Amino acid sequence: MSVIGEQIRRFRLQKGYTQEQLSREVGVTTQAVSKWERGSTPDAEILPLIADVLGVDINSLFGREEQELQLMMDKKLSSMPEEEAFRYAFQFCWSIILGLTGDEHFTEDFADTFVSHSVIKKDSCRDYFAKLVRDRGMAFARISNDFSHFFLLVEPHEESVQTHLESVDALRKVFALFSDKKLLKTVCYLCSVSNIPVALPLIVKGTGLNADEAERCVKILCEHQLATRMKIAVGDGEIDTYAIRIGTGIIPLLCFADEIAKGCPPPIFRLCEREKPLL
Repeated sequence: MSVIGEQIRRFRLQKGYTQEQLSREVGVTTQAVSKWERGSTPDAEILPLIADVLGVDINSLFGREEQELQLMMDKKLSSMPEEEAFRYAFQFCWSIILGLTGDEHFTEDFADTFVSHSVIKKDSCRDYFAKLVRDRGMAFARISNDFSHFFLLVEPHEESVQTHLESVDALRKVFALFSDKKLLKTVCYLCSVSNIPVALPLIVKGTGLNADEAERCVKILCEHQLATRMKIAVGDGEIDTYAIRIGTGIIPLLCFADEIAKGCPPPIFRLCEREKPLL
């Protein structure tokens, strides 16, 4: 599908038009609209009429509006100090959830929710959750003045989510891994130290495990590519040291596990309009 075809289909659906309705408004055949949306390009002289009927400008039909918005965001975030950039980016994440509702009035009602909850004093701070679950995807956000995260899933077009996941048995092994209390303590300790290799005696001291237990845990973590082992030269030879792999999904997993551990608190915002199975 061409960019123009994708945009015509997108704006047509937003407008609530069928291909037949759009063709009637523009003065072409339904087959012509179908061809546009499958890859052919409308004649240049008809583009202004298509844009008028769909209620957009011609630049939007070429996808330039999205490109300009993306470029603006890229420049804005890259020009900010890191902490400010992350907080600013999360405001966009909150806007994404509201925008995906497809309801402008709903968006206006909740537009200030992020701001109001992000300035709560720390001594009275609590977490707030937003949930959006629809047939084409889902988005979750956790909001507080000092701890926020965001998840967005774009639904596969032809297959279910489950077809993209490993087998149930493979996933069970992951959950079994983190159900090991001693291993989880080791994970949390390695994640809590600076990004430098840690020797086994420090792991023992930091977790309260004995040497054999700590060695077993780091060995398992290394086998599952969650930690790395490296040798460091010392005065009388070499010692093994360990560090968590920064790019793993451990932190997102712990964040969402924490929500479940808290009893899945009621969200401040929920929109669940899904007919398809979750997986």
